[in-house]
Amino acid sequence: MSRFPDNFLWGGASADFQYEGGFGEGNRGLITADFVTDGNVDTLRQVTYKCKDGTLGSSPLKAEIPEGATGYIDPERYYPSHDGVDFYHRYKEDIALMAEMGFNVYRFSICWTRIFPTGEEAEGNELGLKFYENVIDELLKYHIEPLITICHDEIPAYLADHYDGWSSRHTINCYLKLCKTLFERFKGKVKYWLTFNELNVVKGYAQMGTHKIDSQTHYQAMHHVFVASSLATKMAHEMMPGCMVGTMYAMSGLYPLTCKPEDMMAHMNTRRLSYFYADTMVTGGYPYYAQALFEKEGVVLVKEPGDDDLLKEYPLDFITFSYYRTTTVNANTKLNIIGLAMDLNPYLEATPWGWPIDPVGLRYVMNELYDRYKKPIMIVENGMGEIDHFENDTVIDDYRIRYLKDHFKNMKDAINIDHVDCIGYTMWGAIDLVSLSTGEMKKRYGFVYVDKNDDGSGTYNRYKKKSFDWMKEVIATNGEKI
Repeated sequence: MSRFPDNFLWGGASADFQYEGGFGEGNRGLITADFVTDGNVDTLRQVTYKCKDGTLGSSPLKAEIPEGATGYIDPERYYPSHDGVDFYHRYKEDIALMAEMGFNVYRFSICWTRIFPTGEEAEGNELGLKFYENVIDELLKYHIEPLITICHDEIPAYLADHYDGWSSRHTINCYLKLCKTLFERFKGKVKYWLTFNELNVVKGYAQMGTHKIDSQTHYQAMHHVFVASSLATKMAHEMMPGCMVGTMYAMSGLYPLTCKPEDMMAHMNTRRLSYFYADTMVTGGYPYYAQALFEKEGVVLVKEPGDDDLLKEYPLDFITFSYYRTTTVNANTKLNIIGLAMDLNPYLEATPWGWPIDPVGLRYVMNELYDRYKKPIMIVENGMGEIDHFENDTVIDDYRIRYLKDHFKNMKDAINIDHVDCIGYTMWGAIDLVSLSTGEMKKRYGFVYVDKNDDGSGTYNRYKKKSFDWMKEVIATNGEKI
């Protein structure tokens, strides 16, 4: 077949704190991502904080901060997420551009504190609920399915500062209150829900609300996340029959550097660090190798009666994942702070940010996931961060077209030749947004250029890139013309 399935979902994806803006508007409370500064290819983004004694400090994005420290916004630093690219005020314009391209799905995330400013309130904030309702209604006007990520790498700062975030079971109840409020308000309008984002790479204060990143804290917090996701899945099925609930994982590919047995074992053990999360949430409980992992890390999980039954009875309906690159691992590889191998592949070209470009790897990962779980999958993040040159009100981004063309061909082969049940694709940052890894605007992904610079200056006006019309034709022909 030269086309994608007739019901295939084509669209784009974004995260609230990289895209939305509207900081401090509509009774929005502080999230932990609000304390993350800008950075660049040479400098890690920093979480700024205040210690109990009043001293100020900063720590890398996915690292721990001192016990009892609270997030702090330093007036001398720049926080690009506060403005994003102003979707909060421009959502109608952006959704119209998505519709013009032919999107039939758009993945976006809820800012938790737009609904519950501290996480502790008894009732949801009507201004926040109305904003998202307006976004959803605008999408539906153009026949675009909303795909909502309930929690995307953030947590209310109040819950982080008073309960140490997800390390406390109290956060489960706060999260379920958010879910119930969203389900009640948007049932009948939203079919696809993701409980969390990239669980296999999130860590620390900015993303989990925990001050420590030691294995005991991390895996205990993750146990609470697993329980919360199962309870949210149960609630969603009861309140919205026919809905589909998934979670998103970072599943960029991993290869052993050589066929040496030691490298193969390193590959297996490293890949399990990524698969552990999906294995637990999709197959109905902790995998057998979790025992060895916990023994090695000295982890003793504290569970409540019934936790394991919840994981078993309410697994995910489908699996979504991000795919940007592949890396290699060998017996001597040192994993980074989030347990990922980042060694390069000598056979692949790379982006300016050093991310290897591997279209075949996408087909490999799609088969890897579907073979493992035999549930529908969806690619909800993919794309190429590049330095775009804006001239004559456009960008000639042939490099992005080439990247996507090669990935789409392999995606099509995985579906039509390998018979992988893939239901859709949402490119990351269909409209330019702030890069998570570096906080930059110059690392651009979108089909639409946003006039914003790394220092926050610019008109924020939108301009179509060359890839805009190319993608429009891809969707119009359902992938026949790539």
